Amino acid sequence: MTISTAPLPRRRAVAVKVGGVTVGGDAPVVVQSMTNTDTADIDATVRQVADLARAGSELVRITVDRDESAAAVPKIRERLDRLGLDVPLIGDFHYIGHKLLADHPACAEALAKYRINPGNVGFKAKRDLQFGAIIETAIRNDRPVRIGVNWGSLDQELLTHLMDENQAAGFPQTAAEVMREAIVRSALLSAERAEEIGLPRSKIILSAKVSAVQELIAVYAELARRSDHALHLGLTEAGMGTKGIVASSAAMGILLQQGIGDTVRVSLTPEPGGDRTREVQVAQELLQVMGFRAFLPVVAACPGCGRTTSTVFQELARKIQDQIRDEMPVWRTRYPGVEALKVAVMGCIVNGPGESKHADIGISLPGTGETPSAPVYIDGEKAVTLRGPAIAEDFRALVLDYIEKRFGTAGGRDAAE
Repeated sequence: MTISTAPLPRRRAVAVKVGGVTVGGDAPVVVQSMTNTDTADIDATVRQVADLARAGSELVRITVDRDESAAAVPKIRERLDRLGLDVPLIGDFHYIGHKLLADHPACAEALAKYRINPGNVGFKAKRDLQFGAIIETAIRNDRPVRIGVNWGSLDQELLTHLMDENQAAGFPQTAAEVMREAIVRSALLSAERAEEIGLPRSKIILSAKVSAVQELIAVYAELARRSDHALHLGLTEAGMGTKGIVASSAAMGILLQQGIGDTVRVSLTPEPGGDRTREVQVAQELLQVMGFRAFLPVVAACPGCGRTTSTVFQELARKIQDQIRDEMPVWRTRYPGVEALKVAVMGCIVNGPGESKHADIGISLPGTGETPSAPVYIDGEKAVTLRGPAIAEDFRALVLDYIEKRFGTAGGRDAAE
């Protein structure tokens, strides 16, 4: 009997170019993030976009909610270009996007994509007119559009219409089922209207965000079944800390395993004064642990038990993990392929040697009462045994030496210098 570890075949979506990044088609799943600065504050927004891009965000969305923020967008783009950061910027528009794009053509040109919400792009008689105005601006500027439905701002007319239909039919569906249908239909009808106006399918990305895990899975499964549009995944209002991480990973992990999703964002609520790049790290780690992408070397570390009363292995694992993340912007150029590296830092003899042999380079530190020596395994073979007070620093030096020997190339070094 063969046990498969592969995900379901990737749903083949229409490819969409967002600046220099491809979403859908044969492209890998793309990591996206969003700033939480006032876009009109050019300095703060440039700093945060730069931080997100350097952390690995391949697309960055910014809020464009008023004239001052729209006027700032081309200046932000110019500043980023001067820094050598070509990360595509996505404009997030609500309520008056049609007016801001019309009044600030430089903003429309500086953005690589527009994100609009069909639930608040316009109301009643103005909805079609204002939606059409944004789509026409996208066509003139040759820009893609993400039609992003959110259950917190769902088109109430559509929802009411579907509820009335359900009532007239004798309530064959629950209220939750009608809500899900309204979300899916809002996205599909809006995409259909955009194509009627003239925006090609290769310029349309859809999303349908909710904040409940099972609801998100159900909505995207249905959206994927009924369309071939590129899909942006995200659990909206995921929450703070471990709750947000677990909820987002559970929902998107299941969808990705089913072959659904072309770009992802982990919408974490940051701690007060917290680092916005955390959402990028979580998205990368989700894609990497599932085997879809490789962003940085993996450090496998022992969780600890009564055999590992020393904190040496914990401190060493943290130092190596931190060093890898800090150095990756340089290592990507200097050491092509280094993101595939696997390092093991284990705490005792029980699983230490075995885990270390499975890694490219690993160390088995002495547990409580064990002989104060630490064998190091390289490419599955025992290479050296470290002893003394400098075991941690000696192993870090061995890791760096391994990276240089395996991944260092004359071309990579020259490009970095």
